[in-house]
Order: sequence, then C-alpha cells, then structure tokens
Amino acid sequence: MPQAIAQSGTATCPQPALSRLTRHRVAQGESLDTIAQQYGLLSATLMGFNPATQGGTVSPGQELLIPPFNGIRVSVTPGQTWPQVAEAYNSRADVLFEVNGCVSTVPVSVFVPGVNWFQGVRTTTAASAAPSASPLQGYPLPRRSQVIVNYGWQPDSAQGRLVFNTGVALASQPRTPVLAVGPGTVAFAGTDATYGNLVVINHAQGLQTRYANLDALEVRAGQMVRQGDRLGPVAPQPVAPQPVISQTGADNSFLFFEVRLNSAMGWVAQNPQDFVPAMVLR
Repeated sequence: MPQAIAQSGTATCPQPALSRLTRHRVAQGESLDTIAQQYGLLSATLMGFNPATQGGTVSPGQELLIPPFNGIRVSVTPGQTWPQVAEAYNSRADVLFEVNGCVSTVPVSVFVPGVNWFQGVRTTTAASAAPSASPLQGYPLPRRSQVIVNYGWQPDSAQGRLVFNTGVALASQPRTPVLAVGPGTVAFAGTDATYGNLVVINHAQGLQTRYANLDALEVRAGQMVRQGDRLGPVAPQPVAPQPVISQTGADNSFLFFEVRLNSAMGWVAQNPQDFVPAMVLR
C-alpha cells in the first residue's frame, strides 16, 4: 500500500512498479549520472532498463525508461511463487508481493527493488533493531487475544496455494473497544472497500498502524491520539474483509491489525511482532 490511504482513500495496494515507468528525453548537456540524480536513482538502474546506455553514455533526444525507484526488471519462470523469487534475488517475498501490485500469481515479468533500497527499509528505524524503543508500546484491544490469522505467507487450502497476509486478525467479541497502540496522528478514518471501517494512524519513526473491520469510527482524520485512546468498536462480523481473511475462514468477529513502515516505495507491511512488543507471543 505505498500510496497512503490518507491521500487516496480507497487505495489498498500500489500500482505495480512496472506500470509506473515514465519516460525521459535526454536534453543537450545531460549525462546518465545527472539524469539518475534527477530521479533519485542509481546510474546502474537506468542502464538495466535502457540497454543502449550500458556503455555509460546517452545522446540528446534519446528516450529513457525511468522506474519509480531503484531495482531491476526480471523474467520469472511460470509457476514460481513469491518466496521462490525472493530467494533467487536475495529479497523479501512480502516486499516483492506489494511492489508488484499485490497479486498472488507471480507475473512473467516482475520488478525486484534494488539492494540499496531494501537495506534502507531494514535500518531506517531504531524499532527494527530494538522493539523496546518502538513508539508502539500498547495493544490494540483491552486484553490479549487469540491470533486467528497470522502475518505473512500462509497456505490457503481452498485455492491450494500461498497467500500473503499484510497483518493479523485478532479474535474479538463484537463491540470490543479498539485502542491505539501508540501516540500519533490519525491519517485516515473512514470506509474502505477492502478493509471496511478503517482507522490509520501515523506514528514516530516512520511507523503506521491500521485498524480494520470496525463497527463505527470514534476518531477523525487529523486528530492526535494517545496510546490507549479508543478508535471504535469491533464489528459483529466481517465487514468487507480482506480477501486473505475470508480465504482463511475468519468468519467470526475480529480486529484486523497492521503495522507499516514508510520507505522509498511507500508504506510497506511489517510483522507486528517486530514493532509492537505486546504482540510478541509468550
């Protein structure tokens, strides 16, 4: 979901990176390096997308393909899974899944973000190295709850394949209060076609939390909240749930909770246990 919901309202996943390529016509006096700097890219990235530049030079009038961020375009063997592609390119399956449009079936041509960008995601927040330093020290419900859908890749028996869950579903009685796990600013509070009633909160350290499947909304966009503030009650049954939730059989009332980290490609889903100490299984 690199396009923040605060900006797009209904966008729940980015457009595939390969559908966001732009074109640049080389002007007199420009070099490959200056063009790369203009777009915040490495020269090697431009070479990968424009084989005619692999000698390191460009010519006035030449048209170049410009990707949205550093990475490469690769061809994938039909039938491969995201975890297999990730292993082949030393990447993360969840990152590849999102940057390529959140499709479960791997396309024949995919975008693999560059190593420099990937390392930035892993090191831009102290929370990733020390969860105790995270600003997310609360729990999204009044008491610990059973996790009925886990974060990450899970087998889907109905379809006979893996699906990726961007958060966790926590079993909850209807009307149970949903609580902010840390202080922050409400970026979005409204109805989303995928999440139902949804609250999105931006926190320090480039973190964002999302609370979905609410019965009502008790905060508004732009409002400052503290840890433990009420955001709304849990809906009595799934309200426009994420497809992965319905596929895994979470038919009773639940809260769907996500943690996201801001990066060069937008808000990337993270394992809540890595950033919310109270979520760690004991």
